Amino acid sequence: MHIGLVGLGRMGNNMRTRLRAAGIEVTGYDPNPEVTDVPDLSALAAAVPSPRVVWVMVPSGEITTNVITELAGVLGEGDLVIDGGNSKFTEDAPHAALLAEHGIHFADCGVSGGIWGAENGYGLMAGGAAADIERAMPVFDALRPEGPRAEGFVHAGAVGAGHYAKMVHNGIEYALMQAWAEGYELLDAKDELIHDVTGVFKAWQRGTVVRGWLLELLVRALEEDPEFTDIEGYVEDSGEGRWTVEEALNNAVPVPTISASIFARFVSRQKDSPAMKAVAALRKQFGGHAVRKA
Repeated sequence: MHIGLVGLGRMGNNMRTRLRAAGIEVTGYDPNPEVTDVPDLSALAAAVPSPRVVWVMVPSGEITTNVITELAGVLGEGDLVIDGGNSKFTEDAPHAALLAEHGIHFADCGVSGGIWGAENGYGLMAGGAAADIERAMPVFDALRPEGPRAEGFVHAGAVGAGHYAKMVHNGIEYALMQAWAEGYELLDAKDELIHDVTGVFKAWQRGTVVRGWLLELLVRALEEDPEFTDIEGYVEDSGEGRWTVEEALNNAVPVPTISASIFARFVSRQKDSPAMKAVAALRKQFGGHAVRKA
């Protein structure tokens, strides 16, 4: 199988590596000449055999819309575009309609796995027509963790369902990171009693109900900088958490924990707190997000 991949940043470049390791031929395009395989999207379209599958992995919003608009002009009838970025689910239907005018199919896919995905695989949540999802299944199979097809992949529903599922996933992620961060601050504050905060978290990694990947990443961060002295407690939010709260309001679904985690990030921009240093460190660990140096 031969696909096109647009966007070769932290996630896209690692995805290209994993796909090629699985035997899928990938022609990638990125404005960065150091990583791109072709000079532009027209060259990408010419390099990938029809009917084409082109995976888009660029920042959400205007950049994604611009890429999809340009692809509509260089791809052909029967081709398939998959938006794997963090687009808001409400943008998927307009993108699908734009491509449909040219006979081009569209699917969306929420992708989780961060900078570790090349090695561990990605969690994938796809939205679109069943035939389009099945057509791209070799790509999904190559990207998800090894194991049964159901592991790490779901066809969540129609166009938009993949990004909606990823939005909720990230809202939950916000709340989980905040809980870990607050636990860290409480342990750290009791230094006359707790002498090994990192050791406490390491002990929780085996046999406890709270064990998991975020805990492992927090331990890794603490081992690198036990007091988070090199990190400023300033935490960005990338959009999905806000969208989750908006959807909760629109559907009258109470999400007090997720909402509180969003507001805590706003607090982090007003003062430097140990808890928000822990959240910043976690974002760096799993997603390679930049941190502000203290």
